[in-house]
Amino acid sequence: MLQNTILLDVLNHKPVSRPPIWIMRQAGRILPEYRAIRGSLSGFKELVQTPSLAAEVTVQPVDRLGVDAAIIFSDILVIPECMGLDYNLVEKVGPIFPKTIESEADIDKLGFGESAASSLEYVFDALSHTKKALDNRVPLIGFSGAPWTLMCYMIEGKGSKTFSKAKAMLYKEPQLSHKLLSKLTDTIIAYLKLKVAAGADVLQIFDSWAGVLNKELYNEFCIPYLQRILKELDDIVPTILFSKGAYFALSDLNKCGSTALGVDWTLSMKHVRQAIGDYKILQGNMDPCVLYGSKESIALQVKKVIADVGKNHIFNLGHGVYPDTPLENVMHFVDSVKSNTYE
Repeated sequence: MLQNTILLDVLNHKPVSRPPIWIMRQAGRILPEYRAIRGSLSGFKELVQTPSLAAEVTVQPVDRLGVDAAIIFSDILVIPECMGLDYNLVEKVGPIFPKTIESEADIDKLGFGESAASSLEYVFDALSHTKKALDNRVPLIGFSGAPWTLMCYMIEGKGSKTFSKAKAMLYKEPQLSHKLLSKLTDTIIAYLKLKVAAGADVLQIFDSWAGVLNKELYNEFCIPYLQRILKELDDIVPTILFSKGAYFALSDLNKCGSTALGVDWTLSMKHVRQAIGDYKILQGNMDPCVLYGSKESIALQVKKVIADVGKNHIFNLGHGVYPDTPLENVMHFVDSVKSNTYE
């Protein structure tokens, strides 16, 4: 039986004394024990593809920080990879795809659905290893990139400030765009179900590049696919939808069917709560840069977020923690959240 149920309690609308906390990118370079393992390997992908090591770094922030959940150490780009589009992660550069999607023939060559997702055995093995290592201390979160975010990399071939090639495809080839997004959606659904079978207690969907679109494009090329994914996962495990920068789609995202809605730091939690009501569970949304400040300012910002959002809240940053954030400040942040009890 799970010892720390506070995250699942909130997601199931059970009463809690404080908000649960976990941190996006909590398993990573803020921890010296992570850096020690990472430094002994050939690259990031070796860590992702070695289940015992992926499990070890997943558990590290639970041991060191005392967070209320673990999130499996992996990468969103395993989905394009299993569909037949390999990638490399270059230090200080980011992901690079040697081959990109340029035509309908390229889309037709892609594998998809369960046959593609099931090839990611190392991910599911990492989940199984992690469940054993956690020994029922906290729940385990699985995740996937959203269809649009994954499409961005598959078209662009690398990171970008604008993802103009991917956006251009939406305008120039809308039918092909839908064809690719549909294949991605089928694969994501199968992948996330397999993650649940391997031990994931909660699932989060990251639409990291939502903010490069406008409301019209997001409603046509993103919302229907997010709804399809979340409908397939309904009643399996709780879900969290995090669409970074999609302030224009707040009401539409709220209707997608996720258990909780992640909020980035650019929005006021008070505004979001007023806009969508008290019942919806919100996750977020402290600015990661707050953690560069003094311990006093961190504690004050924690109190402000809690006051603004009220209950039905999972505390997190509004994006992933930055690698050079002082570890003592991250630890103080977690402690500050855990010490703020509801009246």
